[in-house]
Amino acid sequence: MPNQTSASTEAIRRRRLSAEALPEFAREVKDAGGQLIALWGSDDRHLDAGFAVHAAFLTGAGLVWVDAALAADDPVHPDLAAIFPQAGRMQRATFDLLGIRAAGAVDTRKWLRHNAWSENHYPLRKDFVWQVAGAEASPLATHHSPLPQVDGYPFIRVEGDGVHEIPVGPIHAGTIEPGHFRFSIIGDRILKLEERLGYTHQGVEKRFEGLDPDQGARLAGRVSGDSHSAFTWAYCMAVETATATPVPERALWLRALFLEIERVANHLGDLGYLGNDVALAFGFMQFWRLKEDWLRLCARLFGHRYLFDRIVPGGVAVDLDAAGGAELAVLAERMAGEVRELKAIYDEHAGLQDRFANTGIVRPELAARLGLTGLAGRASAQAWDARAQFPIRPYDQLDVNMATARRGDVLARAEVRFAEIFESLRLIRDILARLPDGPIRVKLAPTSGPAEGLGWVEGWRGEVLVALRLNADGRLDRAHPHDPSWRAWPLLEVGVLGNIVPDFPLINKSFNLSYSGQDL
Repeated sequence: MPNQTSASTEAIRRRRLSAEALPEFAREVKDAGGQLIALWGSDDRHLDAGFAVHAAFLTGAGLVWVDAALAADDPVHPDLAAIFPQAGRMQRATFDLLGIRAAGAVDTRKWLRHNAWSENHYPLRKDFVWQVAGAEASPLATHHSPLPQVDGYPFIRVEGDGVHEIPVGPIHAGTIEPGHFRFSIIGDRILKLEERLGYTHQGVEKRFEGLDPDQGARLAGRVSGDSHSAFTWAYCMAVETATATPVPERALWLRALFLEIERVANHLGDLGYLGNDVALAFGFMQFWRLKEDWLRLCARLFGHRYLFDRIVPGGVAVDLDAAGGAELAVLAERMAGEVRELKAIYDEHAGLQDRFANTGIVRPELAARLGLTGLAGRASAQAWDARAQFPIRPYDQLDVNMATARRGDVLARAEVRFAEIFESLRLIRDILARLPDGPIRVKLAPTSGPAEGLGWVEGWRGEVLVALRLNADGRLDRAHPHDPSWRAWPLLEVGVLGNIVPDFPLINKSFNLSYSGQDL
């Protein structure tokens, strides 16, 4: 039985460094054209250690998972944001949750702690009491007023003649997630945008502690619901790596099928929304008609429109028979033809092209410097796609074609979406034609002591990463799910500069980033 872990770990290396050696290693990665993908911390004091900071670096040879032990009394490591700017918010969140400090960091403002717990309490520490009787005893209960306290977050102000501020959110007019956007403008032109997120923080990382692997899979899939298959696969990969559990071949192919179905669904919806944002209601209705056909077939074949809980530790929870596979292949073929017709309409619509082109530009050199990867990165000439470069099974047999563009504007991001729809539909037909026989799930191998694993999957937004540790009893001791939106949100602040305020919704939708994915 092929083992997914052997295929996935070929592209993942583990390094243990001293905290002092982190900047030098990060600089080497940067100089070689690599990127920082994720940074997080852990409290290891119950393992007769102190704290630790962890980082995942994307290099030409694959992913490097780095650990650095920190002192128990004063956990501190050198700042990495001076080398990889995307580390800044990750370091701030790590301090809010664990009290691990980045020495020399320029921006030390809180990121997740919106007065939800006391300043000197850190929820991810093992001695944090997070369920107590009586609000007065709880560090999570900082006030009892019916109105929230103003926490005095120090936004960066832009001043001068004619400069005005427009605060937007955190509560928005639609049913989107909450986030605060503060614009500094002259007339309609945006001089600066500063984001403040963290409003969807629900203690997800803390909730992982003590769950069994199956419970953890359900939670991982709900970190960012539109990336359910990506997060669940990355989580299960981490569990299966930690337990050295080989996954059935058929299950791996079905996981890839679910991942590509998820990619198509999200791109269809977003292309419709992009049309709607430039008053092309026809595009919105047609793409969402196609998405609805897609989701209804998912519900009929797999029992859930968005494939929730279909990927499970040890394999998958649902199979596909020959008749269902034929029906999906027919819809994929029809979908490709209809999307091709819609692309021609988008390409020839003068009003849409005028709004898309040269709007929300993230130039390739800036994308590289600030660590933009994933879909938005590929639209700015950042050629990273783990399916093509570091393929896990069965992608090592599927020959994925990476979609890229150079302009870095809304139009480029739309063109990458179109190309990825066509490629995913091709991959789906290929997977269905080559789907092997066999079992779809095995029982996880038992653990005899603490065991760690990391999963890494190219979701529709970009690289989804989950790192975790299991206790000797097989339950979760620490889990960190990481969404690519961490690295893309700061680039949205850059992409809107010089644009007019009415174009912000269009630019924002062209990225379509996750709030909850980075509000853990």
